[in-house]
Amino acid sequence: MTNPQTPLRIDIVSDVVCPWCVIGYRQLAQALEQTNTAYEIHWHPFELNPDMPAEGQNLREHIMEKYGSSKQESDASRARMNEAGSEVGFEFNFTDDTRMHNTFNLHQLLHWADQQGRMHELKQALFAAHFTNNRNISDNTVLADIAAEIELDRSEALAVLADQRFANEVRTAQQQWRQQGIQSVPSVIFNQKHLVSGAQGVENFKSILQQLSELPE
Repeated sequence: MTNPQTPLRIDIVSDVVCPWCVIGYRQLAQALEQTNTAYEIHWHPFELNPDMPAEGQNLREHIMEKYGSSKQESDASRARMNEAGSEVGFEFNFTDDTRMHNTFNLHQLLHWADQQGRMHELKQALFAAHFTNNRNISDNTVLADIAAEIELDRSEALAVLADQRFANEVRTAQQQWRQQGIQSVPSVIFNQKHLVSGAQGVENFKSILQQLSELPE
């Protein structure tokens, strides 16, 4: 498909606490592998709940308040996510204690990891920590532990979170994407031109990749 000498640039605007972001990424990853597409992925910050307090909120309570969902609707939504995750090899473990978190610190930590070429690995580790292992990603010591588990420096991770040194960079990046019209995630931009929103499914992503491969350079 895509010329291996010119990898497809893929920008993904997402949040770690967005279940469809990890599902959509996994779907896209399978499509890329199945189509033998050369690519490079760049992750970008988005906060689903920028006004969420630092301690977070019970997820079911949050969804009911934000969307007016009933418990039955919440259960049905979780079942859909469990099934979609299973199809792409990702495990969700929702419980009555699962929480929604403020993710501003996570995005700062991801920005720091990107400076070491490790943002992608940290992003995947954070998805698993939150959705599979129900770890408290509102806790800076937990975030530092997760960084250390992928062999980033734990003490430096704690320092980054404590002094908020990348706060301005993250705010600026978020604002830039909002100015480009990004209001929901996941938002996937191919070659800085073609926007695709949401978890499209493996087959749809394969079709999109095929169409992109046929476009003139």
